[in-house]
Amino acid sequence: MTPRPVLLLAVYLSLLQASAQHRRTPLYPSAFRIKRGTHTLLNPTFQRSVEDTALLFEVLLAGMQVEGEGRSMLLPDEELASLRCVEKLQVICEDVLPKELSDIRRLAAELARRRQRLSGPDFERTVLTLMYGAQTPARISNERQREAWTDAVVQLFRALQKDLDPR
Repeated sequence: MTPRPVLLLAVYLSLLQASAQHRRTPLYPSAFRIKRGTHTLLNPTFQRSVEDTALLFEVLLAGMQVEGEGRSMLLPDEELASLRCVEKLQVICEDVLPKELSDIRRLAAELARRRQRLSGPDFERTVLTLMYGAQTPARISNERQREAWTDAVVQLFRALQKDLDPR
């Protein structure tokens, strides 16, 4: 073998390894660091069945709101809020979703670069992040910050739209 093909092979293998490591980087790293201390909530997802999807739709329609950092999920419908399965949604909203504008921008940038479809849990978390981001500008008085949040929400929406596009 001449030195040139060996060099090309080495470069190719290093690029392959780097791309494999990049694919393993989770979009929502906090999903693997749940603060509640229970292993059953490691990498939590809410939707596991059609019934769960219908319940999530009902919860969102009931006016669920996610407050900022350190605050909880608010659900005006007390009956829905008392359901045991909604606890997992509360953990996702409080402990997994990014709440800072910089984190949401990072997520939107990663989603824009992404070539493969989102996994079910990542799609669910992105929709919930989009919902949180859409609620946030209403609570902000600074016009520049409001515009920045609106831009981040639009970027997340475009990423979800791209993911849903039947290629």
